[in-house]
Amino acid sequence: MRALARRHTTPAAIVRSADLPFLAFVLALGVVVRAVLDHGLDDALGAVLPDGTSLPALLAVAGLAALLANLINNLPAVLALVPLAAPSGPGAVLAVLLGVNIGPNLTYAGSLATLLWRRIVHHHAHEVSLKRFTLLGLATVPAALVASTVALWVSLELLGG
Repeated sequence: MRALARRHTTPAAIVRSADLPFLAFVLALGVVVRAVLDHGLDDALGAVLPDGTSLPALLAVAGLAALLANLINNLPAVLALVPLAAPSGPGAVLAVLLGVNIGPNLTYAGSLATLLWRRIVHHHAHEVSLKRFTLLGLATVPAALVASTVALWVSLELLGG
């Protein structure tokens, strides 16, 4: 604790660590996605998002959420899908959350956390190739998404919901 007390962080250091260009990128991403949703994507997603909490429906919801997260990033995907899934109940919302949290590990751009991780890794002179990242994602994401969605379905069946 004393080591932390001795460290003096200047306002300039705080601003630099906040990475304002990256924050601007995140804001711009939200603005662009909101515009796209308002001009038809919202209706298109509503037309393909399944209703209910059957296992096929939950797998489809999680899969759609994973796909959308990889296309537009996980934060905008959750903002787009949760309101559409909510009428089907908490199980569908949880399937969206599984999809937008597990699914984005297929691409660098799928998750804000991955984008931040990549910037930090690059800053420390380490690189993870796109090929290696993608191969690891392909090896783990589908199995993890299916297993977690099946576990969600089983819990909904056992506990009701």
